[in-house]
Formats: sequence, structure tokens, C-alpha cells
Amino acid sequence: MRSRFLFLIIFSLATFTAFQASAQKKAVIAYYSGRLEALDSYSAKEITHIIYCFGHLQGNKLHLSRQRDTLLIQKMVAMKNENKELKVLLSLGGWGGCATCSDAFSTAAGRAEFARSVKELTDYFKSDGIDLDWEYPSIEGYPGHKFVPEDKQNFTDLVKELRKVLGKKKTITFAAGGFQKFLEESVDWKNVMKYVNYVNLMTYDLVNGYSTVTGHHTALYSTPSLKESTDNCVTYLINAGVDPAKLIIGAAFYSRVWENVADTNNGLYQSGKFKGSFGFDQFPEKLKGYSLYWDDVAKAPYAYNAAEKLFATFDDKRSIEAKTNYVLEKKLGGIMFWHLGHDTPKDGLVDTINKALKGN
Repeated sequence: MRSRFLFLIIFSLATFTAFQASAQKKAVIAYYSGRLEALDSYSAKEITHIIYCFGHLQGNKLHLSRQRDTLLIQKMVAMKNENKELKVLLSLGGWGGCATCSDAFSTAAGRAEFARSVKELTDYFKSDGIDLDWEYPSIEGYPGHKFVPEDKQNFTDLVKELRKVLGKKKTITFAAGGFQKFLEESVDWKNVMKYVNYVNLMTYDLVNGYSTVTGHHTALYSTPSLKESTDNCVTYLINAGVDPAKLIIGAAFYSRVWENVADTNNGLYQSGKFKGSFGFDQFPEKLKGYSLYWDDVAKAPYAYNAAEKLFATFDDKRSIEAKTNYVLEKKLGGIMFWHLGHDTPKDGLVDTINKALKGN
């Protein structure tokens, strides 16, 4: 009886340890576009990857335009002193940052020159790879930026060239629109995913600044009024044959706000004009005067200020926990967020992610 009891204890401990190990393997990927000095406020131990934002193209080469960029990347690499497993990635693009990508990557010579420049910078900084944030191949992204149908194949050839030049040990990721049109038209998923470690799904801004109707910009699940969601994106990609372990879902560490929104349905799914955004660290101040609500279908919070007719949509601790649990349930690769500089240094959303991964 005693030996059986000891066996059960050992088995339980082993199971718990295995669960913890599994949870710790999940990627927690931080984009960072904040102040150089502010980076010191955040713990390297709570993230697995940090992405410098953003480098841009000069000709066909990845280029850093300011001394601040160099200093920021060096500080990120120094964070490895606190977390030896931390991966530091350079990045290309961002919203409005890929004006010439379609032309630069349209030729084998252009793609090869870019890949060599990435390797040179990665070797110089002793960083760990590249994140491509081309918004977007083959479909309209930033107003006025060129896009052509050939971008889709050229993007595949680009990641293939990067893998050849950087080698197997370096990390290659890319940011992908979480909305249906991108999923269907921008990427050859079957071939691209052979060469990358992860795809960072931008499952936020799903109701964007051009929308004249409010909604959840970063919902976990679809609703009868809004198809776009994290689950819609993930389900599409898994059905397309993408390995779930390479899928990183996105969380928003910021709000989106609409004005002139009627006091109907607490402002949700109503006409309005996009006003702006603010980070999670500003929520206590900026959400004064709002009433807070929870959509149990979307698993998403929202807020409405009836006096000023303002509607806000965002992630909070409750929705971040739900997203992190979704990662575990679906056996996905992890979670990323835009961006670390919007979090509070203590008791913030990154803390919430880590607690959920550990089952706390």
C-alpha cells in the first residue's frame, strides 16, 4: 500500500513537471518599439523572444536609420545576461514601413542582397534572426504602397533565400494579417511554413482604423456580427495544413477608440469614427468615465462612455488569460503582442500570460 502511495506521488509530480516543461516551451514573443531607457523596466525572464521594430529597406538591404536603433538592439542582446535562452530578432517593415518591398523582392538578385544584409547585421549584433513584417504581399496594405499578385510567390522565395543564407540555427518569423483576405491571398502557406520557425498572427486590428462601425478589434472567438477573430484565423490555418506548433496568436496591449457612437448595445457594432488608441499602461487614467463590459461569446472586453459617446475595444487580463489558455488547449506555438512598451512593468499583461502558462 505504501509503495503504491509513493508511486502515485511520484507519478503526480512527474506529470506536473511535464506540464510545466510543456508550458515553458511556449513562445512568448514581445515586439518592442518603445524608448531605449524604458526597456530596463521589463524582465527578460518573462519572454522567449524580443523583436526590434523596425528596420527598413535601403535599396535591397535591411537598414537601420538611427543611432538609437543600434543602441536599442545592443540593449536587447544584453538582456541575454538575464535570460540566456532569449532570442533577439531584427525586423523589417511594419505598418507603412514596406513601401518598396514589392519591387525589392521581385527579383532573385534583390532577395539575395536582402538576405546577405540580414546576415551581416545579425552577425554584427550577435542577434538570432529576422521577423518579416510586410503589410501586405499581394493585397492592399498601407495606402499607396505597391502590391501585385506576384508578391505571393516572391514572398515564398524570400523566406527560402533567407533560410539558405542564415542557416538552420537562426530564427525566421513573419507577421501575418489575421483577417480572411490575407489568409486566403497573401501567403502560400504550404511552402512558406517549411522555412520559418513561427508565423506571428496579428489577430488584432481586426476592426481597424478605417472602419466606420465599432467591434472587437482583437476577439478570441467570432460572433454572429463579426467573423474575424483569433479562432477564425487559427482554424483556417490548421485546416490549410499548417503545423499548430508554428502558430503564434497575437494579443493587443492597447485599445482602439471610436467617437460619435450611439448609446445602443453599449456602443458595440454601432456607427462611429475612429479616434485613436492608448496603451494598457494608460487604461486606469484613459478609461475613466467608461463602463466596462464583457462579451462572453467573443471572450473580449469593451467599454463605452455614454457621456462622451466613446467606444473602446482592447485586451485586458481576463482576455489575455483566455487567449493563453487557448494556446495550451490548441497546442499552438505561443502568444505574441504589440507591444511590450504598453505593458506595466509589474502585475501587467506579460505577468498574466506567464501565470496562465504555469496554470496559476
